[in-house]
Amino acid sequence: MEGTGLTRAANIHSVTDKSDGEEDYAPTNERLLFAGKNLWKPWQHARARVKASLFRLWGVLGTLGGFDWYCFGALGILTALMSFLMDLSVAKLLEAHRWLYVQLQGHLLLQFLCWSLYPTILCALSTTFSHSISPNSAGSGLPEVRTILSGLELPEYLTLSNLFAKLVGLTCTLAAGSVVFLGKVGPFVHLSTMVGAFLDRLSITFHGKKEFRARNRMLIASAAVAVASCFGAPVSGVLFSMEVMSVHFTVHDYCRCFLSAAFGALTFRLLAVWSREQETIQALFKTSFSTDLPYHPPEILVFILLGLLCGVWTCVFLYCHRWSLLFIRTNQAISKILATEKAAYSAMVAFLLALVTFPHGLGRFMASTLSMKQLLASFLHSQQWKPALQNVSVPLPPGAPESMWLEWSPSGTSVLFTLVVFLGMKLWLLVLAMTLPLPLGFFMPIFIYGAAIGRLVGEGLAYMFPNGIESGEIVRPINPGGYALAGAAAFSGAMTHTLSPALLVLEMTGQSTHAAPTLLAVLLANAVARSGRRPSLYDNVSLMKKLPHLPSLLRTQPDLSFIQLWQVWNSGEEAHDGRGGAAEMVLERDSGPAEVRQALSSSSEAQFPVVESYESAVLLGSVHRSELEKFLYSQTDESSGLELDILGQSLGNVCSIQPVTVQLSTQTTVQQAHSVMSILNIQLGFVTDSGKLSGVITWTELKKMIERLAKGEIKQNNG
Repeated sequence: MEGTGLTRAANIHSVTDKSDGEEDYAPTNERLLFAGKNLWKPWQHARARVKASLFRLWGVLGTLGGFDWYCFGALGILTALMSFLMDLSVAKLLEAHRWLYVQLQGHLLLQFLCWSLYPTILCALSTTFSHSISPNSAGSGLPEVRTILSGLELPEYLTLSNLFAKLVGLTCTLAAGSVVFLGKVGPFVHLSTMVGAFLDRLSITFHGKKEFRARNRMLIASAAVAVASCFGAPVSGVLFSMEVMSVHFTVHDYCRCFLSAAFGALTFRLLAVWSREQETIQALFKTSFSTDLPYHPPEILVFILLGLLCGVWTCVFLYCHRWSLLFIRTNQAISKILATEKAAYSAMVAFLLALVTFPHGLGRFMASTLSMKQLLASFLHSQQWKPALQNVSVPLPPGAPESMWLEWSPSGTSVLFTLVVFLGMKLWLLVLAMTLPLPLGFFMPIFIYGAAIGRLVGEGLAYMFPNGIESGEIVRPINPGGYALAGAAAFSGAMTHTLSPALLVLEMTGQSTHAAPTLLAVLLANAVARSGRRPSLYDNVSLMKKLPHLPSLLRTQPDLSFIQLWQVWNSGEEAHDGRGGAAEMVLERDSGPAEVRQALSSSSEAQFPVVESYESAVLLGSVHRSELEKFLYSQTDESSGLELDILGQSLGNVCSIQPVTVQLSTQTTVQQAHSVMSILNIQLGFVTDSGKLSGVITWTELKKMIERLAKGEIKQNNG
């Protein structure tokens, strides 16, 4: 009885606190600091005017849109600001490295030390800093965000400390330059998601209570904003969010994603203008392809072959990537180093990469002195390299594109030979760099790698037809940049199993002349890469990390789609009494205060199932938690806090039992349950068999099921 009084008192106290908090909220520290009666408050009139002005401003802004919409706009602006400041910092660090390397010209040993130690120190610093602040900041972060967006909670990946560690660590990684050959798109999806999670919490605080909200709405927009803020491409950013990040993309999120992506892309390009990096807003990699006759009709066949080549080479690349991850995991020596000395591993790998790419060694056949932006710009240029280099005059003016082309023909070497060396060496160098335990991205490297494949095809075709391909009476030279454009989209699309790169290359180059052949190449590359249920690059990482991401598991193990809920419950911890571990939250129509109190204390869910009786288990509906709390309050004496035994007062007579509109069957598969709960945004589902309640499945239990599927603990059982 004493426990009853305490429980009621605690409930009354919590209700009182909540009411007070909504009217006059003040943090505990603030109440302690400003408890004096004669407290001196400086600038009272100025503060009052500012506060009144803010209220008037919000009165105007509130009529234009809700607070959520302003949060979506702020998400785009903040992410673009982070992207621009990071690019600016990385550019300064790369410029310092290049200046020091040039100043040491003539001193081969000193140049080698400068070339190798600079990225080695930066990679070691990135690893040490990220793991000391937040170990979850290492890696891409995109597979983890996909897992979160699928409905499973990983709160440790969305903290502000993780954001700070990833921001600084990624800056150091990118400052290592083309030596390590890594990008920022994946980590920026993670960074943008963390900003989105913070703004989502801010929005909840502004509304004053945790009202029902569609899960992950802000996080889905974060993925679109990340791409828009990296490339200034809002439309492809939204398409990327739909393809890669979302298990089920609702139309309700469409406008919000576009709003955030548009704000991010526009802010990113405006910052470039305000910093005098560009004179006006334009595409990130502006190209100038001919619009009269961009390609000849017979070249369509070459674009088809390019798409097939990118698809086949994608299978080779992903096989090497999977093999490297398995080798590192199974090799005891490397696993021990990664477990205890992550910074040492990063330093060793970075030094090896620098040794191979040293410009006075093998690196001169890979244009290793060019930055990643310069590599992509040189690939996308429409001019053929071989005839242009034959007519080049030295010295060249600063910023001339011919200066980049000279890097692809050292000492008169054929550009076809250097491109083949680049593709062959960068294959294993990039696979090795992807194993680094630091913040890193995959998309930009594979995008540039695909552009190199396309450039090789284009230069090879130009070598075979130096005067161009005849089409009627018109003869125009081959445009290798168009093939680099299609190759970049096809290879990156095949690696990620997406079509959005076909639109991305058009937005980031401002070139629409090659839209049709680029899309054709992307489709064919995806067809080859997806054949045989091969996983994508992000699926590889999810599977190796054993993340509970159900779509990744189903791509490699299609038999898992046939596993039913009863098989999972009868094969592990969820079995218990056949109710999915949630039997204690089931109430019957005639339940009294004791049963209701036990159900409330055993579960924190908002809905509780109600059956006719425990023996029949016929499901009548569900009752909300607030109804049960009111029922307990009505059954307690206010003066003594003792429980009253009122005749005829049971749950069915007092509480409103709502019908259950969505029910799951025991024969429902885990995949179907995941889809239903994701689309409808329901926190728990009632599992029935012939109208009888068999169990209750929550998101927590569903997460455990998928985790066991990822670990291989659950196999299909037809018995």
